[in-house]
Order: sequence, then structure tokens, then C-alpha cells
Amino acid sequence: MSDYLDVHFRDRSNPKPTPLIVIDTKVLTNTILKSHGRPPWYGEDGQSISPAFVIGIAGGSSSGKTHVARQIVRALGSIPAVVIMSQDSFYKKHTPEEVALAFTSRFDFDHPDSIDMDLFAACLSDLKNLQQTNIPVYSFTEHQRLEETKYLYGATIIIAEGILALHDPEMRKLYDLKIFVQADSDLMLARRIARDTKERGRSVDGILEQYLRYVKPSYDNFVLPSSRHADIIVPGKNNAVAIELISTHIRRQLQQRSRHFRQKIAASLKRSLSRGPPRELSIDELGLTVLEQTPQLKGIYTVLRDRTSTRQDFIFFTDRLATLLVEKAMEMLPYREVNIETPVGVQTQGKVIDVESLCGVTILRSGGPLEQGLQRVIHDVPIGSLLVQSDSNTGEPLLFQVRMPECIRQRHRAVNTWVFLLDAQIGTGASGFMAIRVLLDHGVNPAHIIFVTFLVARNVWLENAKRHVAFLDEDGFDDAQQHKAWVVEPGMGQIGDRYYLN
Repeated sequence: MSDYLDVHFRDRSNPKPTPLIVIDTKVLTNTILKSHGRPPWYGEDGQSISPAFVIGIAGGSSSGKTHVARQIVRALGSIPAVVIMSQDSFYKKHTPEEVALAFTSRFDFDHPDSIDMDLFAACLSDLKNLQQTNIPVYSFTEHQRLEETKYLYGATIIIAEGILALHDPEMRKLYDLKIFVQADSDLMLARRIARDTKERGRSVDGILEQYLRYVKPSYDNFVLPSSRHADIIVPGKNNAVAIELISTHIRRQLQQRSRHFRQKIAASLKRSLSRGPPRELSIDELGLTVLEQTPQLKGIYTVLRDRTSTRQDFIFFTDRLATLLVEKAMEMLPYREVNIETPVGVQTQGKVIDVESLCGVTILRSGGPLEQGLQRVIHDVPIGSLLVQSDSNTGEPLLFQVRMPECIRQRHRAVNTWVFLLDAQIGTGASGFMAIRVLLDHGVNPAHIIFVTFLVARNVWLENAKRHVAFLDEDGFDDAQQHKAWVVEPGMGQIGDRYYLN
């Protein structure tokens, strides 16, 4: 396991977000492990295999909850994506009067009513169902929830920790494993004094007053009683044996949920071949829109295939071909009629693109050559990226990074967003399948995904896709537009927003 995590986090002493950095694993709040790629989370039919594994960790203030969470992450080893969600992110928005009380340590942050449990459960449910979500950001210096949010998508394991993590019944329904961290009250108070004096600049008198007024009553009335819901109670220190048992259980659960995407496709194709060689599918059957093979296009092919072509010529004509592809893809967008007036005062009718949002998503690194063409055709188009690479041992595609434009991060906007998915080279199409799955997880309408590519292996990918992935010809479009889309079977399209921190 890597000793470092590539994460975003919030310094509680600084209300502004801290930029992306590499830090030691001691930073625990909203941590994402990205040192290992995420294997396919869907089967050969495109359907999701299983939800993320969710762990709830509760315990008293300074009992060692985040330490236990960190130890679990370390013990698990090579895990594709781990998110640690802190209850602290979900404090409710405060009124000016409540903020004034907070600055004088007279506001009860330990009572269940101070936490937006509905939002906490909703965000956790999204992540469990492999959707994206947007976590609120709370400032401890301002004692207020900020307007900004933190985007998450793609977790394999989610750890939700907080003193009241096991208190709410709706939250408990989401957990696959419930843990309560038990510690001596004197030890918790000593840890709290050391933390608050060092990290938050508070006085010992103020800490003791707040502890007796709010922290101790909350522990006795709400936190400790929630321990009866725990599957396992872990000591706050000297807990190596308990951590090993927990990590072994989690690894076993993940193993039971794992699938081999390529193996299943290959096995299915082998059964198909046993009934005789498959018939080559036509362009119409595949639902492809292919550039007209004009003399100009064939001239571009000639330069690209000529071994004597210079590097400069190869780049120049690749950009030309990319521009032609994007211009053809523009025909797939819906247009509406408008009335305009020319500079000489003549009224005339024209057409404009009728879309709410439009963006590009590049499959790194092969999709890079198409970006230039997209930017030439559509000025200031937002472009996101997906880093998908093949496992050297299994050949499975692995998702390493997701960076989506704002219009896709927000699910209510993603539904009405049109996406040009750019992939300059297709072999087996495993990266393309995964990229489409990610877009559907974010709530993008399947009919709004336009796959733009230099098609290299039609028989290998598209015909395989035809047999193993649902083909969708959306209703509501004119047949003359030939608007067809290759998609993994919908239904997971509701899986919306998660994963990697931006």
C-alpha cells in the first residue's frame, strides 16, 4: 500500500479550501485513496454488480474513531478508492444568533439536532449506490456551513465516522458494518484538551466548560446508547487484533463482490462462436455515423499512413481529421429555428444549437488528439478527462482519475448535458465501456452521449458491443438524423455522483 494519499482536505483553522497536495495518511477528513485503479464495477451486460461497502464508526469525542478508520485503511492494503466521510461536514446552517453563541462556546454541537442527518444519509446513499455526490463544507473558524461543496465519486469503500454515526436509524440502514470505538472517559477528556488547545487555540477552562455542559451529556444520552447497534466494539487503543479481524472481513466481502469483466465477455463470445462464426454486422446495424469517404478524406489518410510523412505533417493532418470528425458530430445535436436580422436589416430564419449544456470528456491519453478539433469547432467548450489504464496482469480496465466539468458534477444539470466522448484509438473498447459507465453514473442521458473516435477495430469492439451491450435507438428523434447511441444498458444511469475529489 502506498504510504501517501492524494487528497483534498480542509484545514479547520483556514476557511478557504486547501489545494490538492500529497500528504501523510495522518490527515483523515474526507480522504480518498487513489494509489490503485478501480476495476470495473459492472458486468458484461453493463449492469452494476454491487454497491460500495459502507462502514459506520461511532464513539465518544476523542475516543479514537479517526485513528481506527486510518488503521483499517492501512490494513486493507491495495484498495481502489476509499472515502472517509466526517460527520463534521454536515453541521446545519446556523442563524446569526447561533453563530454568536458558537463563538462564545455556548452552542451545543454534540446534540443530534445540530447535524443535518437527512443530508448526511442522502450523500452516503448516493456514494453507496455508486453515484456522485457533493459533500457540504463546514468552516470551524466561521462556525458556518459554506456555500461551496466537495465533489465525490467512485468509492469502493466508504467510512462514515462521527460521534452520532450510529444514532440515526436511516444512517444505520446504509451500513454494511457498524463499529463503536470504546474508550475511558478520562482518556477522551485528556485527548480533547490536548487537541483543542493545540489545534483550535482554546483555553483549558473553556474546554472543560463545554465538555461538562454539552459533550458529556451528549455522550451519556445519545452516543453511548448507540453502541448497542454496533456489530463490533473496538477499544480506542491497543486494537491491532480488532483491526485485523475487521480488515479480513472487509477483504472477504469485497472478494465475494468482485467480477472479472473481460473473462465473462470472452466466455460469452466463445459460446457464441461455438454455434458458428458470427456474421459481420453492417454499418447500419452497428448504428455508426461514418464520415463520407471523400477524395479530401482519402488524401488525409494517405498522409497519415505514409511512413515518409514528417512529424509536423502527421500532427497537422491529424488535427484536420479531428476537426472534420467534430464537425460531423455536431450534426447529432438538436437545433431549433430562430429569427435574426442581418447587418443590412433583412429578416431571416436560421438555426442554433438547442442544448442546455455541452461539454467534452477525453479518455486519457488517446483522446488528446481530438481535443484540438473540439476546441476549434466549439469556442470555450469545457473539457473533462478520464484516466483509464489496463491492468498488466489481468488486462482489466482500471479507473485512476475522474475530472468532470461542472455541468456533469451536478446531477440535475448532467441530465440535460450533451457530451462529446473523445477516444482517438479503440482496440477492445474496454476503456470506452468504462467511460460510458462513468457518464451514466453521473446521470447523463444515454441519448446525449456522442462517441467521437478514430475507429481502428470495428469488428473487435463494436460487434462485440452489439452482442454484449444493450443498443439504444432513442425515441423522439427524427429518423433522418440517424441519432443512435452505443450505451451500456440503462438503469444504472440513476447512479449518479461520486468519487474522486476534484
